[in-house]
Amino acid sequence: MRYLSAAQVARLADVPPEARPYYRALADAVRALILDGRLPVRVRMPAERHLAATLGVSRTTVTAAYDLLRERGYLESRQGSGSWTALPDPASTADNPWLSTGQDGLIQLHAAAPPAPSALREAMAEALEDLPRYGMGNGYDPMGLPALRERIAARYTARGLATRPEQILVTTGSQHALHLAMSLLAGPGDPVLVESPTYTHAIDVARQRGARLVPVGISHEGWQADLVGCALRQSAARVAYLMPDFQNPTGALMDDATRAAVAGAARRADTMILIDETWAELDLDGGDGSHAPMAAFDNDNRMITIGSASKLWWGGLRIGWLRAGTALIRRLAVRRAAVDIASPVLEQLAVARLFDRLEETRAERLRGLRASRATLVAALRERLPAWQFAVPRGGGALWVRHDSGSAVSLCEAAATRGVRLAAGTWFGLEGTLEGYLRVPYTLPPAVLEEAVKRIAVAREHGPAAGGRPADALVPMI
Repeated sequence: MRYLSAAQVARLADVPPEARPYYRALADAVRALILDGRLPVRVRMPAERHLAATLGVSRTTVTAAYDLLRERGYLESRQGSGSWTALPDPASTADNPWLSTGQDGLIQLHAAAPPAPSALREAMAEALEDLPRYGMGNGYDPMGLPALRERIAARYTARGLATRPEQILVTTGSQHALHLAMSLLAGPGDPVLVESPTYTHAIDVARQRGARLVPVGISHEGWQADLVGCALRQSAARVAYLMPDFQNPTGALMDDATRAAVAGAARRADTMILIDETWAELDLDGGDGSHAPMAAFDNDNRMITIGSASKLWWGGLRIGWLRAGTALIRRLAVRRAAVDIASPVLEQLAVARLFDRLEETRAERLRGLRASRATLVAALRERLPAWQFAVPRGGGALWVRHDSGSAVSLCEAAATRGVRLAAGTWFGLEGTLEGYLRVPYTLPPAVLEEAVKRIAVAREHGPAAGGRPADALVPMI
């Protein structure tokens, strides 16, 4: 293993003697070096006492800096072997923006989550009226309530994908659906193909399963079918996780020719495809969600589709679903018993009622997202004209190439100015995509204008004086 001397680390970090608190300044400097690539991963750091002597500070100060780096995931240590540089696991680092509860007073621009529709109150009231009819049973339906499964199946059929209720499994949100499907499809060492960038929690799930991630690059312009096919064939991927409908975070929409080509490549490579359609209903410019579902190109039950009520309606409902062949759905239903047995009855009834108001509620959501998208685009072009992005046809976020060096440092500066952002690194593998930010337009226009104003100040002037570091702003929950 390579190593650095105390003198080399001191020279690279270049921490001013007057920095206070010194241990945090030292930790921040080392962290920045790792993220910039100037300090490679898996390089052994000098012993604490040697670095302390070189810097002219107490050993306690250097120990505190090393402890902070370990806490953030940028340093690993083993008794008798010393400490070496590392990159954090996004699932466990203290400054993971998705661990925010929203109670810290910051503008929550890290999560692409819209508010509830105006029809939610009425749908919940009707669900309460429906509830007594279900009270005679035990409340557990591992497959999901028939009333909801029928509506979900009918919606797939209306979109051009003939579906029976037996092909639907209701889950407790799309994240639960993702965990459930991945636990069936992938195990330790199995190659799993993912887009790069991709939904950060999909990376987490695959890593928790011990899978080997195989990235295939995409952009706002979309997928290159030949590259996806080559990656499937060369990696012998057991499963591919794809978001063909307003991909998160790029907003790309896969055309029908590419859907057919990818489906054919998966068939030849004997790969299962896990399709995430969380954003599929939110075609802001097309409006009617008329593009064919990816599973319409499946002719041998090779695809499992994830759907969700969270973006079209509200994340607080915690209702998602899986669509697949009937035999596969039953296997998934048996597997879920070890997790939560069944989803809440009242929320399922509410979502069933919202399906009855699909066109009305989607029109309301599209109007709001269009207004917020226009505001965000205009604000960024006015205040941060050097930032580059394409305006997606649908979905809920812009994938922005910024001009500020480190996205992580910019996010920390923005946090001290009252805005929580998601750095591009959260959507990539092994510290990549530092040049990007995902900026959602799911908040009201006035809030987005204020957020961009604060981000521009953070980019120009850095952290606010006396501002707390980003990791201190995120409660562990």
